[in-house]
Amino acid sequence: VSGMEQEEALCFLKAFLEEFPAALEEGASLPVSPLSRKFTMEELHGESLELGLRLLANRGASPRLGALLCQAAYSQLLQTDLLPYQCPEEPEGDQEEKVSYLYCNLLSVFQSEAVQRTFLNKLIDVALAWHRNFPKVALCPSRNLQCSIHAIKNTRRKMEDRHLALAEFNQLFGIQDDVDRAYYAVFDGHGGVDAATYASTHLHVVLSKQEMLQSDATTAFKTAFKRTDDMFRNKAKRERLRSGSTGVAVLIQDQELTVAWLGDSQAILVRDGHVVRLMDPHKPEREDEKQRIEDLGGSIGKSVPTHKTTEMYSGEWLRKKHLKVLEWPSQSPDLNPIENLWRELKVRVARRQPQNITALKKICMEEWAKIPATVCANLVKTYSKRLTSVIANKSYVTKY
Repeated sequence: VSGMEQEEALCFLKAFLEEFPAALEEGASLPVSPLSRKFTMEELHGESLELGLRLLANRGASPRLGALLCQAAYSQLLQTDLLPYQCPEEPEGDQEEKVSYLYCNLLSVFQSEAVQRTFLNKLIDVALAWHRNFPKVALCPSRNLQCSIHAIKNTRRKMEDRHLALAEFNQLFGIQDDVDRAYYAVFDGHGGVDAATYASTHLHVVLSKQEMLQSDATTAFKTAFKRTDDMFRNKAKRERLRSGSTGVAVLIQDQELTVAWLGDSQAILVRDGHVVRLMDPHKPEREDEKQRIEDLGGSIGKSVPTHKTTEMYSGEWLRKKHLKVLEWPSQSPDLNPIENLWRELKVRVARRQPQNITALKKICMEEWAKIPATVCANLVKTYSKRLTSVIANKSYVTKY
């Protein structure tokens, strides 16, 4: 670690300790809200790291320092007796409360706020120890991976998507081999944000625990996706959640790039200006995907009800007939607010001359699905040029 990097780290630690000069007292409110009110032992790792990274990032810690501090604090947390923070004994209430207790007991569910207060106190302890005697850790990455992020909820009432950019994968999980790793993921939530938030909190944690991570990243990803899905299903049953999410994740190990996806979330690779196809989204139009759903007892159907009430009663009727109802996948994803992409869609729609709102919606969905990946690749490739032009023109209209 260079003198400048260590000086910046010590400066942050000093400010952090001025804000938190002593351990958080029992009953005191937390400086940052936990994601969940309760979680299982298996969820402890992801929940704690997410909370710690969010707290440190909000106070200006560098991503690498934040990852190192959280990893050290979590290691200390594991040495703590957490049994006092388990859910209380069976209540004397109604049947619903007893069922809730049984889930807590079976899955060893802990009270989030109490556990996270302990974790934050460990984080304060680590910060104090490092401020007194800074350890020999690498604060400067061996290579710099440029990453740009943009998110838009479009016309939705709430943002239901989540993303994660983690260039400090090894540091966050204490991995000390000679392989550089970075992890990036996008999760497209539907029916609420719970599933997308859960995946962005836990998938990379589960992935880091796979023994074949270095030797067989494909198998590691498959196992991690399946286990994370099982974990969320348990949580959804426990807390009566109804949301879902698709996802696409990338793991870079030195010069090897592994892409994993679930559902119709997509990623494209551009090499020397040419698009390289990496994936085939899981859509019902794919024969193998249709067969997989039907083999699991599901069915695929498409309907365009004239009113939401019709859709509600239709779904209820199907459920009473013991038929599984699957949401028809949206084919109108949030559009990146780049003028050229809107222009491309506008030209394509205008060619077909829709005569009414219903036709316009249908054509927009169809034409959006037809826009080639090369268009998106060109937009990314020319983005810096267009930004430079906008800045040079003082944000006024440019030729782009």
